[in-house]
Amino acid sequence: MNKPLKQSQQQPQRPEKVSSGNENHRQYLTPAVDIVETGDAYLLESDMPGVNKEGLEILLENNELTIIGRRPDLPADAQCIYRESKPAYYRRVFELDPTIDVDKIDARVEQGVLTLTLPKSERVKPRKITVTE
Repeated sequence: MNKPLKQSQQQPQRPEKVSSGNENHRQYLTPAVDIVETGDAYLLESDMPGVNKEGLEILLENNELTIIGRRPDLPADAQCIYRESKPAYYRRVFELDPTIDVDKIDARVEQGVLTLTLPKSERVKPRKITVTE
């Protein structure tokens, strides 16, 4: 089976500390993903509980797809009575195969599940060639 998405770096199963320059160290959780192939595209589903549209950042640079999600803290005017969850940051990086049409990638999030549609390039889709006389 062809692998259109490869993990760009080894993804840890526990929180990962990442920093760049003078940024404070931030721990990232690695969200679970499922990748399935359809006739025209690859679908990537990533579980990030508590993350909404405003908390998502999806970056594409040099065929490297980076997904960052942030589960927000409680509103400043809210009083916590009981809490088992806490703010969290998610991060996952993939290297995209050139067979993916990066200009047509689509993203949506619903109830903490991010779904990316990664369309196949027209040149790799199966097609029928007609025979002429």
